[in-house]
Amino acid sequence: MLRKIAITAISALTLAAGAALASEGGHVEDIAFSFEGPFGKFDEHQLQRGLQVYTEVCAACHGMKFVPIRSLSDEGGPRLPEDQVRAYAKQFTVVDKDSGEERPALPSDNFPANDGAGAPDLSLMAKARAGFHGPYGLGINQLLKGIGGPEYIHALLTGYSGESKEEAGSTFYENHTFSTGWIKMPAPLADGQVTYADGTEATVDQMAKDVSAFLMWTAEPHMMARKHAGFLGVMMLGLLATLLYLTNKRLWAGIKGKKSA
Repeated sequence: MLRKIAITAISALTLAAGAALASEGGHVEDIAFSFEGPFGKFDEHQLQRGLQVYTEVCAACHGMKFVPIRSLSDEGGPRLPEDQVRAYAKQFTVVDKDSGEERPALPSDNFPANDGAGAPDLSLMAKARAGFHGPYGLGINQLLKGIGGPEYIHALLTGYSGESKEEAGSTFYENHTFSTGWIKMPAPLADGQVTYADGTEATVDQMAKDVSAFLMWTAEPHMMARKHAGFLGVMMLGLLATLLYLTNKRLWAGIKGKKSA
């Protein structure tokens, strides 16, 4: 009986491991993003470059319907001046909720949805994808490196081999990061595709890093505030633990060690 249970358990673990490996896709390289770690923070200039890549490349197919345009001027984000945010919003067209007519977007509107191409919304994509996986789903790598969503996006954008195939009337492109190895989205980036205002060389690797960092910010725009609150909470708990320890020592100092009558 015990032997059967052991064989069943080993078989289940083997199948789970195979399923996990199959779902991971190709290798995802760890990238030292500035926002990682307990004291990390977003690079304002990198977020601005990532916004430019999204606007000029990704927005043609992908929307960000959960991201308010006004947040582009928030502290901890791209920090665009308010006049630039207003000018940026005007390039989008939204449907007015009251009149039902189309109008230029305002900073108070969200980025428009873009479902025409059947492409997924990118608002929370960096939190919806995992680049690192622990053995049998234990999450060891997640604990050490984070979930790896931005790394997965970077690996996907740079993982094209240049090969393509026709299947069921659709064109698929070989991508070493995608779970099946083939993806319907053609390679979106090419060297020199955008011209950065700060003079940074727009290589495929650089653009992929910038837009990955930007999508991490759209998925968790209040990360810096959360880390700050967490740090203060740990400091307060540490101080409280110290005071409790010293109080306990003082209260029991005269009694501890004495033999009872």
